[in-house]
Amino acid sequence: MKPILRRIARSPMFAVITMLTLAIGIGANTAIFSVLNGVLLRPLPYPNADRLVAVWETAHLQGLSQVNASPATYFTFREESRTFQDIGIWHNSSVNITGSGEPEQVASLDFTDGVLPLLDEQPLRGRWFARKDDSPGSPKTVILTYGYWQRKFGGDPSAIGRRITVDGETSEIIGIMPGGFRFMNPRAALIAPLQLDRAKVFIGNFSYQAVARLKPGVTLAQANADVARMLPMMLDKFPPAPGISLKMFQEAHFGPSVRPLKSDVIGDIGKVLWVLMATIGVVLFIACANVANLMLVRAEGRQQELAIRAALGAGWSRIARDLLTESVALGIAGGLLGVGLAYAALKVLVATGPANLPRLEEISIDPAVLLFTLIISLVAGLLFGLIPVFKYAGPRLNAALRQGGRNSSGGRERHHARSVLVVVQVALALVLLIGSGLMIRTVRALKQVPPGFTQPEQILTLQVSIPDAGVPKAEQVVRAYNNILEKVAAIPGVTAAGLSNSITMDGNNDNDPIFAADKSYADGQIPALRRFKFISPGFFKAMGNPLLAGRDITWTDIYETRPVVLVSESLARELWGDPAAALGKQIRESPKGVWREVVGVVGNERDDGVDQKASTVVYWPMMLRDWWGESLTALRGQAFAIRSSRTGSASLLNEVRRAVWSVNTDLPIANVRTVKEVFDRSMARTAFTLVMLSIAAGMALLLGIVGIYGVVSYAVSQRTREIGIRIALGAPQQSVRRMFLREGLVLTAIGVAFGLAAAAGLTHLLTTLLFEVSPLDPTTYCAVSMVLAFAALLASYIPARRATTIEPVEALRVE
Repeated sequence: MKPILRRIARSPMFAVITMLTLAIGIGANTAIFSVLNGVLLRPLPYPNADRLVAVWETAHLQGLSQVNASPATYFTFREESRTFQDIGIWHNSSVNITGSGEPEQVASLDFTDGVLPLLDEQPLRGRWFARKDDSPGSPKTVILTYGYWQRKFGGDPSAIGRRITVDGETSEIIGIMPGGFRFMNPRAALIAPLQLDRAKVFIGNFSYQAVARLKPGVTLAQANADVARMLPMMLDKFPPAPGISLKMFQEAHFGPSVRPLKSDVIGDIGKVLWVLMATIGVVLFIACANVANLMLVRAEGRQQELAIRAALGAGWSRIARDLLTESVALGIAGGLLGVGLAYAALKVLVATGPANLPRLEEISIDPAVLLFTLIISLVAGLLFGLIPVFKYAGPRLNAALRQGGRNSSGGRERHHARSVLVVVQVALALVLLIGSGLMIRTVRALKQVPPGFTQPEQILTLQVSIPDAGVPKAEQVVRAYNNILEKVAAIPGVTAAGLSNSITMDGNNDNDPIFAADKSYADGQIPALRRFKFISPGFFKAMGNPLLAGRDITWTDIYETRPVVLVSESLARELWGDPAAALGKQIRESPKGVWREVVGVVGNERDDGVDQKASTVVYWPMMLRDWWGESLTALRGQAFAIRSSRTGSASLLNEVRRAVWSVNTDLPIANVRTVKEVFDRSMARTAFTLVMLSIAAGMALLLGIVGIYGVVSYAVSQRTREIGIRIALGAPQQSVRRMFLREGLVLTAIGVAFGLAAAAGLTHLLTTLLFEVSPLDPTTYCAVSMVLAFAALLASYIPARRATTIEPVEALRVE
């Protein structure tokens, strides 16, 4: 090994370039594999996590193929299951913390009592919820997450047993979760019991998520069969929701959909990560091809040395072993540097925290990642080392002793291997560049889609929630919000302000069916689900969403609880063909609800992202009479939309905060951000994919250019005498220059041809990531090919131009 290291040290520039090239390729692969491992491959951080499942139900509902859990499914499964060790339901919420300093709104997780035990997550201090904590009417209790305990109480152990005011009610702190606890929402500050009243449960309210632990030895198939057995029992155990007939639920044909909990945690990000892993793998392959070219040049310069060793008795295997040992040593050195680059890249990735990346806090360089890096370092070393071994470690070594010198003019055959490697590099670089180009066109197409708002950077949004304990009556809630809006609208620079329970693209999706008076429904038929939003006057003006027909809701409509409603353009066109035709039509939320007249139609909202169909939305007044059997109800959690040229300034936020507290000092504000930030978050997956593909494509282009430059430059150095003779015999400089330009462009043309064929076959993998762009988009293919051809021309021109400056006399002296 020492002689090999000494030989590497004698060529420091070669060693540095080789290791840096490999470090870039290996480091990029290590970084992406760390993400892949942390997000997809590593088990969830719970004991026996493979037995944890999410329990959903399939359904034959228009617009919905599966539904979440409900209190009715929870009690049915917990009481009747033969395959679940236990089951619990949960959902995300937010609560107001008051009575100790400035009021604040924090994220919370609402659990039934069985969730923490089935996760087998022991509290750091205190205890789990017991069945009595989850019983209706029991004293309120909460468990704090570690981060909130540290922030709010400074890690004080005496916090156990203390009381805090949550949504206006006193709750006892009974436990502290450990620092490593994570469950779906990493921002949660506390966990509260759901306290469901079984006597009031009905079939419906599918707004929870269910988690269960399978009994030892139970398979997913057995669990699904068990759920299929229990679902008909739910229809017998509980009454249907008010206004919905039992036949409607029977016609929904609920079925089982039990799946690993990990699939719910990960979502569909796996497709993106595997595409990126393959992309970065291509970059490593290009880097290996580049290094193989360097190794060929190095081996070519050592032909006489290797031939002498062979003549002195060194066998082919010995010489091959030395060459491979040298290449593997360089591969491992590049891998070590790559780990350092990957570590730095992951620090940046975790710090920026892409919104679409789950399990972000679990991404790290662990033993599995290091093993992966070692393997690809060894494979890379062997890959780029084998080519010079096969070319120069065989019987042809003896011919090297008879060669006149390495600088004599050589035939095309001696450059064949290097040319093939360059063609491969160009072809692979073109594939990555096309992928990146398709994503760029996707982003441009997405930005042309009207999202349901204008000038989002000027819209400030924040959330305020008024709990029952503080303001018990619905009309008081509405008047409080009305007063706050008036004070906000009076702030200098504010041009419009309104309320909605959900801002476009914020992820708060409330879907329910509606019934139209002029449509007929078969007995038991449940209509398609629609997005429900509850608004105040001025909301659409604040968002910049145009009123296409009719009028907006007024405060008089709200206070007098007039039966009026607005709908989106997409819903109006689906049901009545035209926005104007929707005016005067009547809809209701249930077969026995109050008919409400459509008084306005507004522009479409892309609630699920600009790459998805516009949501069909019903906009209800924020206070309603006779809603699902309730005499009077008002939405207590509302998001403000405030349009101002001062958005983004601390002074505006402070004035808004004072406006809220002037009405009620116990109301915290939360989720302060601009609508532009909400939009950017919805684009996070596309933006993340574009950035990663662009980085990979840029690296591939750079390596491809270096490869072309190296081949043409090497050809110039090998044909020095030939060039001198040509110039001495009167060959024009342009002719010599064209000779080498032609060589670079021929290699590029061959690489582009193979690259186009490969791209046509591979870019279909991006189909799910593209929007209004074909994987075979001719504009992208042509533009990328031209860019690559221009880069190759530039890379070839520099050494070609240098060839024309060779002095004939000096060239003829070269031997």
